[in-house]
Amino acid sequence: MFEAAELGRKISREEFDALAPILRTELLELQFRLRGADFPVILVFAGVDGGGKNETANLLNEWMDPRWIVTRAYGAPSDEERERPYFWRYWRDLPPKGKMGVFLSSWYHAPVMHRAYGEITLPEMDEHLERIVHFEKTLADEGALILKFWMHLSKKAQKKRLEKLESDPLTAWQAGKTDWDHWRMYDQFKATAEHMIQRTDRGHAPWAVIEGTDSRYRAAEVLNTLKGAIARHLETRAAVRTATAATRDKPAALPEALARQPSILSSLDMTQGMDGATYERRLQEERGRLAALHRKAQEKGISTVMVYEGWDAAGKGGAIRRLTAALNARDVQVIPIAAPTEEERAQHYLWRFWRHLSRAGRVTVFDRSWYGRVLVERVEGFCPEEDWRRAYAEINDFEEQLVEHGTVLVKFWLHITPEEQLTRFETRDSIEYKRWKLTEEDWRNREKWPLYEAAVNDMVEKTSTRAAPWTLVEANNKAHARIKVLQTTCDALEARLGKKSKT
Repeated sequence: MFEAAELGRKISREEFDALAPILRTELLELQFRLRGADFPVILVFAGVDGGGKNETANLLNEWMDPRWIVTRAYGAPSDEERERPYFWRYWRDLPPKGKMGVFLSSWYHAPVMHRAYGEITLPEMDEHLERIVHFEKTLADEGALILKFWMHLSKKAQKKRLEKLESDPLTAWQAGKTDWDHWRMYDQFKATAEHMIQRTDRGHAPWAVIEGTDSRYRAAEVLNTLKGAIARHLETRAAVRTATAATRDKPAALPEALARQPSILSSLDMTQGMDGATYERRLQEERGRLAALHRKAQEKGISTVMVYEGWDAAGKGGAIRRLTAALNARDVQVIPIAAPTEEERAQHYLWRFWRHLSRAGRVTVFDRSWYGRVLVERVEGFCPEEDWRRAYAEINDFEEQLVEHGTVLVKFWLHITPEEQLTRFETRDSIEYKRWKLTEEDWRNREKWPLYEAAVNDMVEKTSTRAAPWTLVEANNKAHARIKVLQTTCDALEARLGKKSKT
């Protein structure tokens, strides 16, 4: 694979000086166009030590406007980062639409290093690489342009490069003991890198192997590749927007024959209730149980993520308040999810949920969640059908990462009947301090009940997994719903703590 990057390619100073002004001008013009685009550019630089990764990143910031470039380099994870899923720190640093992100020592660093040092097996490395492929495809499917550059040197060229760095007091720090240790392990790193590139080279996130011996050739090759890719992607995205606008219609009403079919929600026993005395007793019992379990989870660094979805007026807020009352306010955060802000619209739709993941031992409650993509955005036509259909797999992957990290994930759909919802709407409208909760949109959504019910049915069918099952809560009776939410949460914590104690 790397033979073509060991040919000794060079560009003379005169040749580089001739092409540089034109190439720089073209890149600046493209960067200006990119600022108004609906996608970010993500550049990954990896390669052998001394291959020119840092120099190329510096040149990009010199030639282009650095205000529109986000440059990130990573070392060993901090305590804050280790307390969250592996990809949290990369999601946090993603560039918004219209900007470029330059990543050094990126998500590829750990699997390559661990495998080269023999700390993980090849199947374990492949499992990590497969997660990377999913990560990159999730970003690319939302429009991101991803380019990955492997900066290569032959073993002889790497030695010469390290010796040159070492001889200059200003650059000697770049050729330390670790760099020389890696040079002695050149063959292991080369084999690992070849395997990594083969497994992760995709059309949506291609690798370019760049010969790094000559700095002028390296710079010209990277920058010319970048120029062509941005220009093509701008044209492609414009075509996508045109095609989407021509075909983007809000979902039509379901045919009557399909609307009559039972759904997962229609199978619930909505007559379940609970008398006041039983409710008060159970409420105190489950709150005490939750407080004790949370303290144990906190001691063990186990986080909890809770998702509340449901019909308007189904009682999500009341259920959340009864639960959080059992916890210390400093350990729980409730995230109300409404229409995305301008900052959030500039990112992948999952970004705003990744950024809210808490540190170890804490509780994060999402009052509505990432499921908006397959519920309101689907029904209201806020995103193309292709996007919300793709979201099921993206959501499952996201939740799988939470659970693999050890997070307790519980998901609730609070269900009420249309008749009960109407009663609650009318009650809200008659009480002054509750009237603010009722909007014209709430009334309008009632007209789309069959469409939302079909969307909920698909959501449960496609995202209620062994790792992250849905709990459907019969919420016509508020007391029953609140106790079921508390009990389910306690059961999930208890199960997680049981597993922890056995490992």
